[in-house]
Formats: sequence, structure tokens, C-alpha cells
Amino acid sequence: MTSTPRGRILRGAAGLVLAGAVHALTFAPGPLPGWALAIVQILALAILARVTLYAPSARQAWLRGWLFSFASYALGLYWIFISLHRYGDLAAPLAVAAVLALSAFLALFPATATALARRYAPLAPDSAPSRILSGTLAWAAMWAAFEWLRAVLLTGFPWLNIGYAQVDSPIAGWAPLLGMHGMAFLAAFVAAAVASLWQPSRRAGPGPRHALAAGVALALAAAGWPLSRIDWSAPVGDPLNVRLVQGNIGQSQKFDPALLDQSLMRHLELTAMPPPAGVPAPQLVILPETVLPIFQDQLDPRIWEAWRNLAGQRNTVIAMGVPLHDRVNGRDRYTNSVMGFDGATPVEQLVAGNPAMRYDKRHLVPWGEYVPPGFHWFVDMLNIPLGDFDRGAERQTPFAVGGQHIAFNICYEDLFGPDLLPALQPGPNGEPGATILVNVSNLGWFGDTWALRQHLQIGRLRTIETARPMLTATNTGITAAIDAKGRVAAQLAPLQAGVLPVSVQGMTGLTPYARFGDKTALALIGLALIAAMGSARRTRRP
Repeated sequence: MTSTPRGRILRGAAGLVLAGAVHALTFAPGPLPGWALAIVQILALAILARVTLYAPSARQAWLRGWLFSFASYALGLYWIFISLHRYGDLAAPLAVAAVLALSAFLALFPATATALARRYAPLAPDSAPSRILSGTLAWAAMWAAFEWLRAVLLTGFPWLNIGYAQVDSPIAGWAPLLGMHGMAFLAAFVAAAVASLWQPSRRAGPGPRHALAAGVALALAAAGWPLSRIDWSAPVGDPLNVRLVQGNIGQSQKFDPALLDQSLMRHLELTAMPPPAGVPAPQLVILPETVLPIFQDQLDPRIWEAWRNLAGQRNTVIAMGVPLHDRVNGRDRYTNSVMGFDGATPVEQLVAGNPAMRYDKRHLVPWGEYVPPGFHWFVDMLNIPLGDFDRGAERQTPFAVGGQHIAFNICYEDLFGPDLLPALQPGPNGEPGATILVNVSNLGWFGDTWALRQHLQIGRLRTIETARPMLTATNTGITAAIDAKGRVAAQLAPLQAGVLPVSVQGMTGLTPYARFGDKTALALIGLALIAAMGSARRTRRP
């Protein structure tokens, strides 16, 4: 019994949705084990490469690319529903619609990439080896180029970039040279090359002549292994003893004024805990984003005095996430910030929000920290504390503690690799660049979901790119210490209050990526596009 064209179309669409859903599982461990993420991601993406490179038309390639990517984003970002519905009080149908609308928009980028690759470098069952190589290169370069565009357009949202699935693969060895977008190019090239081995015609079935692209792609991927053995940075100073605090304040309670004292007391007690036997006293205590959910000048100065006195008694520096309000040149300024202080810091500076150690968030969250023009109607439906915050400067002085220099970033700022690089460079007056990176976050908006593990995976890639250790201090998890090679040295279980004592070795030296940012990867992607398009044009079929 022969199948109808409609039945074949429906089965093909269902297969793409399933492949996209499997692809969504590869950006953090659970349910897949960590060792399987890179392999499964390549295989799932190879399915998309196969059905788009050999698609009947660019339009068909676009539709297939969009459907696969829509399914991947909708499942991979499902946790946004929790923040909108459970904590934002948005009706469930509207919260679902918001997640699906975002996924539909994000899917436009890979869909357009696959359509352009099919338009300008299509493959056929009888394609020559050089043509297969140019076609797979074009597909990979288009994919990576549009991943980069997704990371920068409209402030950018590069969550679920395919590079994050490769943190534990040899491709990660390229991160110190090419960064995330270079990794995305290599991963897409491997996927497309694997797809080229699967020929649509049995008569032209795979043979040695089809293996050129796969051989080149796998050789490039494997070259990442010896690159990963290179020490791109060197230890500097003595290890810093740090305590990371995870208060585990429920998101439904965090902004309740009646529970403010209870929240502050929990964090104060965790900060004041004596170290266990054999564990050195912390030189630095790091508390999560918005430990204080009100502006610092709304808090009784006596509470600031208690915190300052605790820092003095413990002979430590305390760094906490605080929304700050101050005045600059006669203008009110509001920032999402990290404020650092010790026992010698005047209380007046804490109340005014201008201590010597301060970091102001630079990359603000749309709708969460500023409202894009034309979207106030959407914000009005939410019950999420929002602010119209000011942006921090591009390069801010790292906190100097115990001979180390700590550069903070807040919330999803570690999603944007280039934004972290200025802090690694020496300052305008010659002050040292950062030796340790720290992310403070409040992922309580998303419950115990993939968002926590995906965010940890993002931090791991940032450490490999920069050859710097990173500490993460979060409200509900995952609080962790990651070394300069991307390995998780210690972490706390999510949704539990506790402290994580760690000794972290600061590192100095700049990787090629830290020096040049995305420029090298973009140049490589551009050259691959030019070469692939030129080759495809010379051998284009009638």
C-alpha cells in the first residue's frame, strides 16, 4: 500500500519535530548523560543538514529548518513558562503563547541559514567530493553566521547556541582561539559532513568519494584535543579562600516586604557561620543577585552597620547583589549591581551606594530590567518586579581581594562572551585585569528546571574561552566553582540553603579569544562562505 504525498509530508514534519526535540536535550546533562551531549547534538543536527542540503528548493529548506528549530527552542526554553505563569501571574494560555512566539522568532535564524545554504550551495546525489565539501562548509558557515546574528540583534539572545553542547567534546579545545561561534561553526560542519555520508540514492550510495568532507570536518574537530592540552593562562598569587552563599529564598517570597527581614537574616547567618574544622576562613564571601530586593537607601542604616560589622569581625570582604540608587551629576541613577565592602567601609558609603568596590550590570534583560519601546502593554500584564535600570560601563575595575582581581557579571551576562573580555584587559591606569570571574544570579524565577543546568554549562564554556576560573553564586542553584579548564570543581545541590567553601587559584594571561573576541571566528566564517560559494558557483548544476 503506497503512502500519499500528504502522509509523507506529515511523517517528515513529525520526524523533524522529534529530531528538534532531541536536539533540545543536548544543552545540559539530564536526562542525557554529559558524555553523550555532543554526540547526540551532532547526530540530531545532521538530520536537519541532510533534509535541507538535499531539499527540493530553498523554500522547502527554510520550512524544514524552521520546524526543527522551533521544536528545539520550544522544548529547550520551556522554563520561561514558569517565570511568566507561576511567578509572573500571567494566564497559562498567554504564557504558553509567549514561549511559542519567542521560539518561532528564534527559529527564523537557523531557518534562514539553511535556506541560504540550499539556495547557493545545494547538493545532489551525484555531487563531486569538492562540491560536497563546499556545500557542507557553506551550510556550517551560514549556520554559525546566523547564530552570531541571533547573539547581537535586538540586544541578543544566544541561549542554546550549539557550541554549549560541545563543552565536553574535542571541539571545546578550539574555544580559547575561536570562542563559542567558532565552536558552532565546527560543530555544524561536522554535522553537515556526517549528513553528506547519507546519500539519498542507493545507486549513488556512500563510498570513499563521499568521505572528503567528513574527513576534513572530523580532523578539525579532533585537532581540538591537543589544543585543549595547552595552558593558555598561568597561576598568579595565592589561592583565594571564598565562601559562596545560596540562600534558597523562594521566588514567591523574595519580593514580599513582610519577609524581607527573614531573608536578610538567613543570608546574614550563612555569611557569619564559622568555617568547619580544617577549612580556612573565607577572605571573600559572595552572595547572589538581589540579596536585597529593595534599593540600598531604603534599608535602615543600622542593618548596613550590622553587615559592615560582620565583615570586620570575620576579617573578610562581603560582595552582594543589590539594586542601587544614587545620583550622578544631579540625575537619579538606578542599577542592578554588586557591592563589595569590608570592616573599614564607611556605612555612609553603603547607604549611598558608592563604595570603592562596585559593579553595575551592563547587559540588561529586556522586559525584566528595561522595557523595550512598544511593549508596556505586555509588562502591565505581569506581576514581576521590573526596573528601568541604567547600564554599567563597558570596563569596570575588578574587585581587589587577597591579591586576586575579581570581575563580576550578573544574571545572564555570562551568556555574552565578548562582554566579559574588557575586564580581563589591564585598566586605563595600568591596573591588572581580572584573574577570577564571578557570576551572581537569581534563577529562582525558573524553579528546578533545565535553566539551572544550562546556565552552568554556559559558565563552563566562558572559563574555557578565557582560561579563567569562574564562581557562580545563585539564590536557588546551581552555586558552583568552575576551574580554568571548564571543569566543575564543587557545587551545591539546587533548592537547598547552604554555603560552598572553595579555594580558587587566580590565573593570568590572555587567550587568543580574550585578545580578539569574535573577530577571528567571524573572519573564519566569512572566508568559509566566500570559498564555499565560489566553489559552488563554479560547479553549479544546470
